[in-house]
Amino acid sequence: MATAKQNFYKWHRILGLTALIPVMMWTLSGLSHPFMSNWFRPVIALEVYKPVPAKTKPALSVQQVLAQNNISSLINFGQVSFNNDTYYQVLSTDSVYNYYSANTGKILAHGDKLYATYLARYFTQDSTSKIKSISLQKTFDGHYQPINHLLPVWKVAFDRPDGMDVYIETGQSRMGTFNNNTRKAMLTVFEQLHTWDFLAAIGGNQFRNVVMLLVVVAMLFSLLSGLTIYGLFWKKFKTATQNRRADNRKDTRFVHRFHRQLGLIVSFVMLTFVISGAFHLIVKLHNDGPAPKVYAQHINSKDLTFSNLALPIADSLVKNINVVKFNDSTYYQLSDIKKNVSYFNTLTGAALINGDMQYAGYLSGFYHTGAAQVKGKTTISQIRQFDNEYGFINKRLPVQKVNYPNGENWYIETTTSQLATKVAGIDRAEGLSFIFLHKYFGMSWAGKNARDIVSMLAALGVLMVSLFGFAAFIKNK
Repeated sequence: MATAKQNFYKWHRILGLTALIPVMMWTLSGLSHPFMSNWFRPVIALEVYKPVPAKTKPALSVQQVLAQNNISSLINFGQVSFNNDTYYQVLSTDSVYNYYSANTGKILAHGDKLYATYLARYFTQDSTSKIKSISLQKTFDGHYQPINHLLPVWKVAFDRPDGMDVYIETGQSRMGTFNNNTRKAMLTVFEQLHTWDFLAAIGGNQFRNVVMLLVVVAMLFSLLSGLTIYGLFWKKFKTATQNRRADNRKDTRFVHRFHRQLGLIVSFVMLTFVISGAFHLIVKLHNDGPAPKVYAQHINSKDLTFSNLALPIADSLVKNINVVKFNDSTYYQLSDIKKNVSYFNTLTGAALINGDMQYAGYLSGFYHTGAAQVKGKTTISQIRQFDNEYGFINKRLPVQKVNYPNGENWYIETTTSQLATKVAGIDRAEGLSFIFLHKYFGMSWAGKNARDIVSMLAALGVLMVSLFGFAAFIKNK
């Protein structure tokens, strides 16, 4: 029995020392997260673009403009108004946006860059600061992370003391994110200390996730072995304390005692962090596979015979216009300011009943190809607000939720023909465990500030236990 107890001590020390540096990295970066995401988060004047309707109806239809510029095929088009003119925003077959005046048909040189600049100034409400640089970003990086989802985007850097960068997706006239100097520094720290991007740079994401999972497992066994030791020796610890007090001796092992007592207090908190973190990494490894399919379409300009200028929706209500092709037909896709999406045949102008649901079902079938076939009826419904399953992290709204009989939910952003995310049983369980056990969303009822303070106290408690444990190890040397 004595040997078993000594072995528990030995392995507890080994596991604790193994996890010490990672725990310090995770808890310190966890302590910084509320400052980055809440208290020191930069402020921008406007976060949502509300287009101003053109004062007059465009003189030319999109079909006329395409014919004038000898464009026979395209991927998509939109209609935007800025700098006192209205333009057809044409996504060419080379995946480049070109802008043609809807009144003259002439191309606007560097149109996409100019529109990105216009939107960046709109969101910041800054019409005076110089633009330091503007570049098209097709990959994620440390300052524009995968959590932002949208690509490609224009990175518009303002020449201002706060170093404001705004990321613009021109195709949907929306902002990916924005960073000032403080947030950029915090993102760099968080990326290295919490998500361990340096490991991804060395061996890729799978290597990083495996290493992090091994460390989390070491933390779990360190926690369990510590609790076991306390259970095996608690009578001995109690007797030693009573004898010391009876003999009025100095407490020379107060570091060990604080480590044990504080460890017992925060053991549940540490368990929630470890379990949710491990589950998160396991699901990441489980979902690590080939890149998702990319949906592509080609529109023949001759199919746009019904004029887009004759569509039966007032210009003042239209937020965006696109063109989509499915089920052997081509449709104008109109999004209005109330988040309704309507479809009109480009040959006849006839409205497609429940068009957005039909298109979502079509796209879901495209993205579902290769997945296990599910028997039974699917249901489709529009999602206009984020919730616990489809959270803010997904960025895209509105989306159509395609619910399969097996419980899987596929979220489709029809205005970009993109799969926003899919949630299966394990994804749903992991998502809930992460937001409630790791990010403390169960405290949301008390407000974001209270939730952040509680999560910081929890992280601080884990950090102090680790430091007291290391101090006890040094003292034993």
